[in-house]
Amino acid sequence: MSEFDKAAARVREGADPRTEARALVAQMDLGEKLGCLDGDLPFWPGIRELTFGGYNERTWPAARVERLGIPGLEFADGPRGCVVGPSTVFPVSMARGASFDPDLERRIGRAIGTELRAQGATFTGAVCMNLLRHPAWGRAQETYGEDPHQVGEMAAALSEGLQEHVMACMKHYALNSMENSRFKVDVSADERALHEVYLPHFKRVADAGVASVMSAYNAVNGEWCGENETLLNTILRDEWGFEGFVITDFTFGLRDPVKSVTAGCNIEMPLRQLRAMTLADAIEKGELAIEDVEQRVEETIATFLRFAGVYESRPPKDVIACSEHRALAREAASASMVLLRNEGPLLPLDRSALQCVAVLGRLADRPNLGDGGSSNVIQPDVVTPLAGLRAALPEAEVVHSEADATIARDADVVLVVVGYTKEDEGEYLDDAAMAGLSHLYPPMDHPELGMEDVPGAFARSAAQRAERSNEGADQAGFVSGGDRASLRLRADDEALIRQAAEAHGRVVVAIVAGSAVVMPWLGDVSAALMLWYPGMEGGHALADVLLGVCEAGGRLPFAIPRSEDDLVHFDRDAASETYGLLHGQWWLDHHDVEAQRPFGFGLGYTNLDLEDARFEGGNASAIVRNRGARPGSTVVQLYGAVPGSQYERPPKRLVGFARVRVEPGEATRVEIPCDESALDVRIDGRWIREGLPIEWSLGFDAMRAAPISMSSASG
Repeated sequence: MSEFDKAAARVREGADPRTEARALVAQMDLGEKLGCLDGDLPFWPGIRELTFGGYNERTWPAARVERLGIPGLEFADGPRGCVVGPSTVFPVSMARGASFDPDLERRIGRAIGTELRAQGATFTGAVCMNLLRHPAWGRAQETYGEDPHQVGEMAAALSEGLQEHVMACMKHYALNSMENSRFKVDVSADERALHEVYLPHFKRVADAGVASVMSAYNAVNGEWCGENETLLNTILRDEWGFEGFVITDFTFGLRDPVKSVTAGCNIEMPLRQLRAMTLADAIEKGELAIEDVEQRVEETIATFLRFAGVYESRPPKDVIACSEHRALAREAASASMVLLRNEGPLLPLDRSALQCVAVLGRLADRPNLGDGGSSNVIQPDVVTPLAGLRAALPEAEVVHSEADATIARDADVVLVVVGYTKEDEGEYLDDAAMAGLSHLYPPMDHPELGMEDVPGAFARSAAQRAERSNEGADQAGFVSGGDRASLRLRADDEALIRQAAEAHGRVVVAIVAGSAVVMPWLGDVSAALMLWYPGMEGGHALADVLLGVCEAGGRLPFAIPRSEDDLVHFDRDAASETYGLLHGQWWLDHHDVEAQRPFGFGLGYTNLDLEDARFEGGNASAIVRNRGARPGSTVVQLYGAVPGSQYERPPKRLVGFARVRVEPGEATRVEIPCDESALDVRIDGRWIREGLPIEWSLGFDAMRAAPISMSSASG
């Protein structure tokens, strides 16, 4: 039995993990201690693998000490599924955020965690949870929405599910919601904006026991996040009491390796890079205290000991993309779709009346599952919208054209599939920016971190990848992506919608996107829904929704504006930016601008009413009555406001929500837990509760939330 195994056994019996970790660190020599502060692979061979598809082919090890049996970590990403090898592809996180269903998200986390562990991972960066400040953000699809409470609840559920099998990492800490300028932008936020808006969801997940934090590339208030003492020590550890470890984002996650250690960053990921070149000399010169190194290593090892169970079992590989996980992906896709319009109502369609269905759009029969960057999952197969409809309607003629709307004339109904792909939005690699950061690379001929003939090795790898791609075997690698330049659809997509509406009176538009799309055409079509990037079973789920096998269960996790000009400022090339208290629905409410579709909006297939709303004992409740002929679900949303406050605030903010399903003709009382602390204000390092009456409102979205009769005073 190794020294680590003995320590883990003592921790299971009640020993203190930090004490046991300290004893293990005391047995290490200096090289072993320093080896726990970065990835285990040398830089240039490792960066060649990363560049040419290795991100999707292997796990990335760090902090392993073989002599003592310390297993370290094996990192793999996973916001929408395990990224190593062919795996189940779930709808993107933003889609799942629209479900407002933490129980469903916990089940998805459990499934992703199982597949990660089956592929050899023990640690995942799957919990992406930066706030959606503006929908043009290229990686919007990787988070859950624009509201801190909703994001925190969904991310905590994912983390809990994942950690039944692997250690989880929440990212990117903090204020990381711009993609094109992520390597250079300095984001300023005052104390209130930082603590009331951009950190509460991180604290929620930290309190839920997440193992780790990934720092962001950007700077916050003048300090790079990977070496930001205020974020990593003062707030995360001292104020929140976080006991896990911090890793950098990959390759460009820190600039000053010595400062990063003292500031609270545990591991430079994913390779041996800046720290490997500098820390030993810094210790010898007295620029870095060995005690600071040991503290960082203790924090890491103590986390490994607390999560030692993840190393002890590994599911068989037949769990990967198994039937249960595919069924869960299909369930999640339908639960996530948001019905934005349904005149008539046109939906659900009567399958017995469908002899011909026309499907239009370049995306209707294209596998289109989201970003091609670090969240990319290599899918074993994909059900497209066209394939899903044809499978569901074997007796009907389902015709398709990418751009010819004349096929709609003789159809019973028309489906138009429009939106974006990974070329339009997603993770962005700026070649110029990376070239400007090349001083962070070790020398190519470094005796430990380099490799012979780097240009030749990279050329050979490029040729091998091109050969795999020509054979259709390579789905890995980054694409252009980045932040969107516009919230409008492509001009040819909007033109196709107009042409379909002119040719036919029964048109359904399905929008593929990672966040809000401005829709000036919405009133011209009979029905529209957010399809999102719906995962590998998305085509089947879309057919389920259109034909009424189930309803679109989603509610908008952000506001959709009528005009891009209605939203907060966004400059995707900014070198500096200031984040304030207001964005999204809060910004619209503050400026008295009506959203085209408000936060929380979503239609169903039945008629649900809210009755007898109450606020008692710190929580709200109401009766949801189904007056229709079909079962239905909704999300009851609780908002709080402090009308007499002396401080600037959002006019109202979400403090609780609950999903409920009601059978036809029945009614049920639903309890909505209230997070009243979301209404506290942060002043001079303290949380203040003003003691003023709070106006509670309850409803099915931010616009339809009605005041509850009683008010309670904030204590």
